This record gives sequence, structure tokens and C-alpha cells, in this order.
Amino acid sequence: MRKALLWRLVSLAVAVVLVLGLTSARKHVVITIFTVGDSTMADKQLKNDNQERGWAMMLQGWFSEQVRVDNHAVNGRSTKSFIDEGRWQKVLDLIKPGDYVVIQFGHNDEKPDPKRHTVAGGSFDDNLRRFVNEARERGAQPVLMNAVVRRNYQLTPPAGEDEALRGAAYKEYSGAEVDTIVDTHGDYAEAPRRVARELGVPFVDATRITRDLENSLGKEGSRRLHMNFKPGEHPSIPDGRGDNTHYRVEGARRVSGLMAEALCQEVPALKRYLRHYDLVVDANGRGDFFTVQQAYDAAPTGKKTTILVGDGEWQKPQKVKGKRVKFTLRSGARWK
Repeated sequence: MRKALLWRLVSLAVAVVLVLGLTSARKHVVITIFTVGDSTMADKQLKNDNQERGWAMMLQGWFSEQVRVDNHAVNGRSTKSFIDEGRWQKVLDLIKPGDYVVIQFGHNDEKPDPKRHTVAGGSFDDNLRRFVNEARERGAQPVLMNAVVRRNYQLTPPAGEDEALRGAAYKEYSGAEVDTIVDTHGDYAEAPRRVARELGVPFVDATRITRDLENSLGKEGSRRLHMNFKPGEHPSIPDGRGDNTHYRVEGARRVSGLMAEALCQEVPALKRYLRHYDLVVDANGRGDFFTVQQAYDAAPTGKKTTILVGDGEWQKPQKVKGKRVKFTLRSGARWK
């Protein structure tokens, strides 16, 4: 009798250990979302208080720690140059089964530069097919997006190189204008949708999403999405800047939230990992603020505000009466 009871207890203990082990293992499984694309997505250097951010640089702040965003987008790249420079092969070498690959190009495929130019309906589509098929071969789920819009209200879009806009002077719109965003992408915005339908992969209409956002804010309000600063508006850009393509901090955070929601809508398996924090603090520029105090000060009085705090050691903020702030610390974050 005693031996039978002892055996049952041992068996129960083993079962409990196995269940706890499996549960713990599941908690530590990390899914990677690889992002590939151009400067509208790319990570940015923070030197000299640079305010430019790519939306994929901010994407991690919308997901739990069971998802890791690995951003491989690079300024000025097209599908052609991304492949030719070996950047796509680097992503392929990192992919493991169960990962996701978000693919968004178009801005630079449109350019006449022979090192980057592709043809919508031809080589552009072929490169997108290659991305999809090779990601699938490695067990990943590819997701196609079309390009985000430029802040363009002119019937005849200004010509020029997007990357050169970082030195462009601020100027008011002039000439033939309309009150809503005018498309600059043409068939380059339709090609990803076409390839997604053909190959049966999820598609996020980033062109429509960002066009609707810009139009909802109007000509003046939409400036605050982009690196479009009036003279004296920000101390790091005293002379102002007329960049209507690239995002500032506020714009990248807002667009990344819309992209995260749309991605989870098209890929329901990711919904469980989606998080909605009002503000994000991150020492590497992947949030709204660099310090906890800055985020706390920005929280409105009397309204509950959730703040995600990224990896690192942080000074607790000096609190004031009336603020209802809840902090969530990443596993790599701690208070001093």
C-alpha cells in the first residue's frame, strides 16, 4: 500500500514538473518579425538629437516580449539594391520556422537610378515574389505591404531624391494644390497587392492607411508626422526642414501603431501579442521618450496613462498629485 502511494506521489510530482517545464518553455518561445524595406522603416542614428525615425524602428513597443522585431530596413534601398547588396541573404540566414517577414518597398524602386530602379508589373513584382517564396522555403510567414504615402498636396509632385530631403529647407506649399494627399507611387502601390493575391499571402495596405491618417490631420496637422519643421520649431533643426517623406518621432510612433494593428488583423496569430501602451520609454530611440521623467511629465493629469519602460536601469520619476500612471517594465528593465 505504501509503495503504491509513494509511486503515485512520485508520478504526480513528475507530471507537475513536466507541465511547469512545458509552460515555462512556451513563455520563453520568441517569435521574430523581420522587417525589410527603405528609409521610411529603417532604424536611425541618434547623433546630434536627430529626430528622424523609421516606423519599424518603433514597432517593438506594440508587442509583448514573446515577439522580437528585427529591423533590416535601410535608407535608400529598393528591392533590387536590397538583394544585390546581400541584405536579403542576411535575413534568410537568420530566419527560423514560425517567424514572420514584413516586406515593404516602392519609394526607391520608382527612382530612375539603374542601381535601384525596377519596373512595376515586371522586375518589381518578380523581386517581391522572390522575397515571398524564399521566406516560405525557410518556414516563415511573409507579409507584403505597399509603400507609405508622401505628404504631397501638389497636383504635380515635386521631383527629386527622398534621401536629399534631409537637407531640404522648410517652405510653404505653393502652386497648384489640393486639400487631400496626391498619390506619388502609382502602380508601385498596386504591385504588392497583386503579388499577395497571386501567391496567397497576407497584405497590408499601408498606402491607404497612411493616406487616411494624413488626410484626417490636414495640411498643417500632417506636418507633425514628418521631418517637416518650421524655423525655430525644434532646437536641433534651427533653420527648419522641408522633408515630407521621412517620419519624426511622433509620426513613426503613430504609423507603427497603425501598422501593428493592421498586421495583427491580417495575421490573427499575432493578435495575442499586441499591446497598447500610451507612451514608450527607450534609451535607443525606439519610443516616445528617452527618460521615464519625460514620459511621466507628458502624461495628462487625471487620465490613466500606461507607460512601457524598455531595457536598462531607470531613475524613478518625481511624481505630482493627480497623475494616474501605470508603468510596465520589460524583463531587462529595473529601477535604480
